[in-house]
Amino acid sequence: MMGMTKRIAAVAASAAGAAAVGGVIDVARRRRRLSNRRGAPTPFGSLNTPPRHLVTDDGVDLHVEIDEADSPLTLVFVHGYTLNLDCWHFQRAAFRGLVRSVYYDQRSHGRSGRSDLEHATIDQLGRDLLQVVDSFVPEGPVVLVGHSMGGMTIFALAEQHPELFRPVSAGGRIVGVALLGTTAGGLDPARILLPMLPVKLSAGLTSGTVRTLARGHRAVDGVRRLGASIAGIATDTFAFGDKVPSSYVDFVDAMIANTPFQVVAEFFPGFGDLDKFACVEVLGNVPTTIIGGTADKLTSIGHSRKLHSRVPGSTLIECEGAGHMVMMERHGQVNAALDQLISAAERA
Repeated sequence: MMGMTKRIAAVAASAAGAAAVGGVIDVARRRRRLSNRRGAPTPFGSLNTPPRHLVTDDGVDLHVEIDEADSPLTLVFVHGYTLNLDCWHFQRAAFRGLVRSVYYDQRSHGRSGRSDLEHATIDQLGRDLLQVVDSFVPEGPVVLVGHSMGGMTIFALAEQHPELFRPVSAGGRIVGVALLGTTAGGLDPARILLPMLPVKLSAGLTSGTVRTLARGHRAVDGVRRLGASIAGIATDTFAFGDKVPSSYVDFVDAMIANTPFQVVAEFFPGFGDLDKFACVEVLGNVPTTIIGGTADKLTSIGHSRKLHSRVPGSTLIECEGAGHMVMMERHGQVNAALDQLISAAERA
């Protein structure tokens, strides 16, 4: 039987052959149209501060950055799958100097250390989040902001430590939550891989298929690099709803491309198994804002609506026409919602 590396190479060759008979012309045309969407320059990745480090209970070194400010509470931002803390660029620019904020790269992502396979789980991410809060916000109230897998991380923490999610007067620590483009379960896991793989590798994906691909992860990464132009178009299609500036697409595409496929494969099974709906009601004890894009192709707006129906007293904000990267695409609307959430949390 053909080895995994050879099979992946065959897919790459097949894709190249298709491109040679006209596909490459279409890719070039779409890439040219994308490049023409310039917009105002945005200095993505320019807001970093000297890193802090946290070694988790299982020995993974997490990369943490803090924007200090004289404020009554601390925001903790939790990013999503295949991204890193820089995805919060617009929120970081808006709240710097106004609200103390903690940003970190999830294990195996960005500048954080690699996890072993056993701990590449949503539940472990919840335990990591608790360590981040305990280490860098040892006192005072906290508002958690999670996008996509970051929202799932918050659900895991709520399941493990529901006593944290209540007002300070009642002994709690987490006094507010924002959930962006996320779900507590019922996700089609293959859908979230669409921006990350050539079409022929992503067709009919199952956890078993992904595990098999992971054994040839270097070859998969090679195919991803070979199809860089196609990958950029896929990112534009699946991460965004509107025609955002090409710099947004290139920035997100770079974060995805810099996540090794082995990491992608290790976390993949957790999305199909995810079911945290039994624990989301506890978020009703604190102000909770749920934000979704109506054109989100990865975690559709239906997931946000379902969460809203399960979290008593929550606020649902639907960003018309926005996609999965709603905190970039509708950063003004998202930042205004976070402003309101902070005010509600302070009152509470």
